[in-house]
Amino acid sequence: MHEEQRQALQEQLTDVILHVLKTHPELHYYQGYHDIAVTLLLVSGERMAVALLERLSTLHLRDFMDPTMDSTKHILNYLMPILQQESPRLHDFMQRAEVGTIFALSWLITWYGHVLANFQHILRLYDFFLASHPLMAVYFAAAIVLFREEEVLACDCDMPSIHQLLSQIPQDLPYETLIVRAHQLFQRLPHSELAKQAALQLQKSISIGTFSAFQQAASCQRPDAILRQQRHLTTSKAEEAGRLLPAAEHNPLVKAAVWGITATLGAAALAVTQTALEWAPEFLLQLF
Repeated sequence: MHEEQRQALQEQLTDVILHVLKTHPELHYYQGYHDIAVTLLLVSGERMAVALLERLSTLHLRDFMDPTMDSTKHILNYLMPILQQESPRLHDFMQRAEVGTIFALSWLITWYGHVLANFQHILRLYDFFLASHPLMAVYFAAAIVLFREEEVLACDCDMPSIHQLLSQIPQDLPYETLIVRAHQLFQRLPHSELAKQAALQLQKSISIGTFSAFQQAASCQRPDAILRQQRHLTTSKAEEAGRLLPAAEHNPLVKAAVWGITATLGAAALAVTQTALEWAPEFLLQLF
């Protein structure tokens, strides 16, 4: 990617993320959020990426955007019960090693976009997750661990060894096979049954709780409903602004005042931008 194209993409990415966070002040940015945002941006463009990211942030990704990681850890807690049902031997081995589930954190919160090198594999998984329950990324994590069961059991039974193995996903995994396995796990081990375990009763998931209502609403709406809503809001704001502005062409004093205000705001915006560029944290300027 040329530097000019990269800089333009960074600016668009920042605009997309800030739009969602400003529209929904209850949401909080988390490290890895931009991995999902940039994938949507690269595929669908800025306008559609805003609509997609906003919807995902209030549904599938909602638990990751709390002020703390409590909800995220709650979602991760579904992983071990799945392993216990499918392979008690593997589950007990990982429990003895006290490896936990932190190795799958980046998988979950970025929808594997941060850990896979092949962009086509990332897009295939995004299609799968977009069409599935919010917990499907956890079931897919279970499918990966189960697929690598023999590798895990061949490790030393300690946390560093197993964590190092599992945190590095092989790039040549049979992704279609794993997608089928994850879907089968979801059908055979419903999350409602897994949630009966004590470890999963302490926290309520917003993503899980709102997904049924989302499915019902989505089945009754037009495919372009979100874009139509955005277009309606943009048109309404433009019409409202037009009604509020006086007829400047009939009043030279009003026209001169508007010119003066515009020049002042332009100078102020330039000053704010220059100050922000001098003091903005490096990680905001280097999102990649």
